[in-house]
Amino acid sequence: MTIKGLTPQFVEHFPEKLEPGQLYLAMEFATAAHLCACGCGNKVITPFSPTDWQMSFDGETVSLKPSIGNWTFRCRSHYWVRSGRIEWAGDMSQEAIDTGRKWDAQAKVRQQANKPNGDEVRQPTPIAHEKTQAPSLLEKLKKWLGF
Repeated sequence: MTIKGLTPQFVEHFPEKLEPGQLYLAMEFATAAHLCACGCGNKVITPFSPTDWQMSFDGETVSLKPSIGNWTFRCRSHYWVRSGRIEWAGDMSQEAIDTGRKWDAQAKVRQQANKPNGDEVRQPTPIAHEKTQAPSLLEKLKKWLGF
């Protein structure tokens, strides 16, 4: 069943089972998750950053940009989330997808190169007496996705 819109749900952690039509926003992790709008049931993860997705909230609805292109899914769905509504976009050729991915990779490299040294994210040095270390965002996402 095709999803026509996404209702924002601000959460501390993503639920184990995502519900169709819900856009889960975990602001602590600067990431959103939802089920693919085509109805295939695949989880779609959209991290927020200057080189990934940007999220805007108008007090009621959420918009994401750029579009969601699920090129690795069998459905290959492509859509925009604008003011909570799903707006379908056309399919893209593999050449256009590859070009977009190359541009995205270059943008990430430029973003990292432009960061002043003081803005670099540094991992804390482990202390010998620490028994456990909190899982990283990547580890949490991998666990949540079942990897």
